[in-house]
Amino acid sequence: MTIKDKRITGGLGPDNRNDSFNSFSAAINSRELLTPKDNAHTYILELNELKKKEAGEYNPHEYADIEHPTTFFETLIHLLKSSFGTGILAMPLAFSHSGWVLGIIGTAFIGLLCTYCMHMLVKTEYDLCKKKQVPSMTYPATAEAALMEGPRFMAKVAPYSGTISNTFLLLYQLGTCCVYTVFVAENIQNVCNQYFEHPVDERIIMLIILLPLIFINYIRNLKFLAPLTTMANLLTFVSFAIIFYYIFKTEITFENRLTFGNYRDYPLYFGTVLFALEAIGVIMPLKNEMKNPQHFGSACGVLNIGMFSVVALYILTGFFGYLAYGAEVGGSISYTIEPSDIAAQVCKLMLAFAIFTTHALSMYVAIDIVWTQNLVKKFEKNNHPLFWEYFIRTCLVILTFCLAVAVPYIDLFISLVGAFCISSLGVAFPAIMDSCNKWQERRSAKSVLNHVKNVAIVIFAFLGLIVGTVTSVQKIVEKFGPEST
Repeated sequence: MTIKDKRITGGLGPDNRNDSFNSFSAAINSRELLTPKDNAHTYILELNELKKKEAGEYNPHEYADIEHPTTFFETLIHLLKSSFGTGILAMPLAFSHSGWVLGIIGTAFIGLLCTYCMHMLVKTEYDLCKKKQVPSMTYPATAEAALMEGPRFMAKVAPYSGTISNTFLLLYQLGTCCVYTVFVAENIQNVCNQYFEHPVDERIIMLIILLPLIFINYIRNLKFLAPLTTMANLLTFVSFAIIFYYIFKTEITFENRLTFGNYRDYPLYFGTVLFALEAIGVIMPLKNEMKNPQHFGSACGVLNIGMFSVVALYILTGFFGYLAYGAEVGGSISYTIEPSDIAAQVCKLMLAFAIFTTHALSMYVAIDIVWTQNLVKKFEKNNHPLFWEYFIRTCLVILTFCLAVAVPYIDLFISLVGAFCISSLGVAFPAIMDSCNKWQERRSAKSVLNHVKNVAIVIFAFLGLIVGTVTSVQKIVEKFGPEST
């Protein structure tokens, strides 16, 4: 007797449970086990999986097999590190678009919305893991499984949802790498201009750093990036301390500071804050790597503590940075601090090195999507698969370099990436997944209110996507117009 097609996808009744257990026992006793060849295309009902179902409701957190799980504090530090980069340095400019009153209120609101949507994503993934009886899921897998639980028209879209999610994730990571390339070049340019008679073109600096960027992205294992990342984190915190020193050294005044900005610039503010606040790319990996993942989304868990700290620091940076420098603040506040001071120059170079290293981390996700998930199988029979992997890595770095050279405006890049990618990945998609996951409960009043709430979130997100993207593109076009200098 051979056991085939006995995969458990949901709860088992007593009769089915006993039949499955007896069938598996009979197979063992009769020694009629599947060969490796058969096993490649057959689901086998394993004894430990039966025990899980015999014990009662499946809890994904109890069956996560993690080689090196992270503690609560380690996960919190990872979340904070992933949120402190070019985004926080652009917050003073975001406040110049919104005005300081709307900046405070709007950042707090967007922070709450992003945190809530992250909670929805984590809860949806947990519910689906229980239904599918797997320890964890990726973002694309969660999207596909959630849509399968929804109405018929959503179920028809489900097979494509993984590709859609991966496309937005890829665009987000590549866009982030473009931002990093511009950021590194402009900080180095700021320092070089203090020592050269003629201004240095940032595009020349981008060309100079292209080869080092390619080489650092040839590192295939994140373990070997760890020493550089640790150094980069230390330099980032020192740089932030220097920046705050210059902010509070400058006169903090409300004079000539807008309480509410020009409404035409609000979409730029929206996109910048979304880009700065959202850590959607790391939320699920961080949760899935925890020793106690149930502590990630709890009331006093990693997500709430981390996002509260991030939002508070972003508001403080945007508020005081704008009051200190006003409309003169640059796309990154590091551009604005005293250009001739040695401490400021060291700060800019430290930030350039830190973000240069972070470029490899963001590109790692893009390479995983393009190469590992899609192309590697096509080169399995090739004699030189490693060559083609490095070729793809090189092409992706050159692509982001070309985009950065074409549009070397970090503030507009940040706003565009935030409005287009994060409003969908971080806000709209989690709301859609939540409604689909709870679609069978739609008859209760509570469920109806939940669906109405999610529809409102999706409408808000897509309005932000459309208006923010169009505004950012218009501003980029204006930069190349005849009136631009």
